Amino acid sequence: MVSSFKKFTHSLVGSLVCNILLSYIIFFVARLVFFVANVSYFIDYMSWPLLGSMLQGALVFDTSAVIYCNLLYIVMVLFPLHLKENAAYYRVSKWTWVALNAVALVANLADAVYFKFTGRRTTATVFSEFGNEDNLLSIVFKELAMHWWLLLVFVFLVWGMSKLYRMPQAGERKGLLRYYVTQAASLLVAVPLCIFGIRGGIGPTVRPITISNANQYVNRPVEAAVVLNTPFSVIRTIGKKPFEVPHYMPDADMQRLFDPVHIPADTVTFNPKNVVVIIIESFGKEYIGSLNRNVDGYEGGYTPFTDELVGRSLTFSHSYSNGRKSIDGMPSVLSGIPMFVEPFFLTPASLNEVSGIAGELGKKGYETAFFHGAPNGSMGFQAFARATGFKQYYGKSEYDREVGTGDFDGTWAIWDEPFMQYYCQVMSRMREPFMTAVFTASSHHPFVIPEQYRDTFPEGKVSIHKCIRYTDHALRRFFESASREPWFGNTLFVITADHTNQSDVARYQTDLGMFEVPVIFYAPGDSTLTGLRDDVIAQQTDIMPTVLGYLGYDNPYVAFGCDLLATSPAETFAVNYNGIYQYVKGDYLLQFDGDKPVAAYKYKEDVLLKNNILPIAPVDTISLMENELKAIIQQYMQRMTGNRLVP
Repeated sequence: MVSSFKKFTHSLVGSLVCNILLSYIIFFVARLVFFVANVSYFIDYMSWPLLGSMLQGALVFDTSAVIYCNLLYIVMVLFPLHLKENAAYYRVSKWTWVALNAVALVANLADAVYFKFTGRRTTATVFSEFGNEDNLLSIVFKELAMHWWLLLVFVFLVWGMSKLYRMPQAGERKGLLRYYVTQAASLLVAVPLCIFGIRGGIGPTVRPITISNANQYVNRPVEAAVVLNTPFSVIRTIGKKPFEVPHYMPDADMQRLFDPVHIPADTVTFNPKNVVVIIIESFGKEYIGSLNRNVDGYEGGYTPFTDELVGRSLTFSHSYSNGRKSIDGMPSVLSGIPMFVEPFFLTPASLNEVSGIAGELGKKGYETAFFHGAPNGSMGFQAFARATGFKQYYGKSEYDREVGTGDFDGTWAIWDEPFMQYYCQVMSRMREPFMTAVFTASSHHPFVIPEQYRDTFPEGKVSIHKCIRYTDHALRRFFESASREPWFGNTLFVITADHTNQSDVARYQTDLGMFEVPVIFYAPGDSTLTGLRDDVIAQQTDIMPTVLGYLGYDNPYVAFGCDLLATSPAETFAVNYNGIYQYVKGDYLLQFDGDKPVAAYKYKEDVLLKNNILPIAPVDTISLMENELKAIIQQYMQRMTGNRLVP
């Protein structure tokens, strides 16, 4: 029997089976590495039943990915042509297999790191997201240095693949007829098996699986990343349309439940104050001590100046981002457009007519400018700034020309402290009233700070902490400079983050916690904009309506948020998407898979989201939340596909 088995494993079909099984093992090991690297996001919620469900789902998605990645190899082995059956061709087949699986391994191991920044597996949009960056090679090498152990894992697994690969034995064929019949039959069997494996099942009622199917194997959306693998996520999102208009309800009902068109009252009086919006890279609420005083066991607090600013500003206990990437933050903050399914920048809808705070205030004669210290064109910010109404753009090129070339951080952008001083100086040259926005960069991977501050801002529990301290210092220096300018007292400042980042606090690693960012409104001398509100739910898309409402803006505009100063606290809400829709309103968080609710939590009490109360939650409340969320989604998709992002 042993001899027969060994003989089978050295046959063409037998070696193919052995090597495909080896591909499964490589995917499993990569998933194990992914889990260990991000264990804090999953371990507190893990149970044996959940683990079994996740492994079952992982087998489904790995089967699809393994077949996708090995299709060329399968064809090379099974294609019936006797002239190819020789040692040289077998060596080519081997290294083709090794190369294909090595690429898949790189993708899976890379997401072991990248997941902390996105909260989900990478999709095909990654190619567009970084398409304008010319520093990717340096970033890759820095990543390798920081995560050298992943490089060792990769080298070891590729070495193992080359050693464990099962090579068929080359030899004289005992008959061409037998060879062609055997090979043709094997290929005919393999074709439907591959199709069924790629689709995720057998039968006419089985639809090809997509990344959203991973949610059926988990309790929380973030856990879907363990079930999925990166090659599948990338392959299945290539060329996919991100926006499909659902038909949840008649348009009249949709309009009644949610309308993103804001129509000011006839009685408003416009007050032309300056507006300064500061979007701080990765400045999650977790890092701000004054916003975590009621968090059990909290030992952080890396922003002494921001804590001071919060004391004289209006801010919120429950405030959220509408996305998980930098390219999500800019549309949400400046144009009231949340991220649903895929980043707005990377979809055909980015060519729609779109407005924003700058565009609307430009109609009132405001001078407008956007500032970002990265090379001009980076991340598509310059293009979006222009599309949304900013008349001027100041990037690295302008800084280098006016200030000099010595303040580049070596990877991404000008250091925050000098760039924000430049930001202040340029605003002082602008004609009032003006509206500006700055997007900072230093609190960003690879998490380095200027050499002169290495001892001033030491390492924290995670790498980003020293960068947060440095950026908070840069913010202090900016406000010190701005406070001496004549325009300071006539300015509304808005401070928020683009998204969250590294976490060492459990509540900020939940499906909802990963979206918690500060939303701060500060107007020097205006006592009406003060206090920490616990009764209001705030989100990035509320910034545009709140700013325009505060100024008494009198033209209609589109924004998927509300004026936090004029909306009843009970009607404020937050919505975001991370493989599944999340809707926060009142005391409840509702999770919705696009078809039906899958979970509900009393998020203020159950901050770790451990108790899904959907089966016992008030039916009327959950039903209303579901319909409101459906109306938001339907409005969003209709307007995206119909180019209706302006009134």
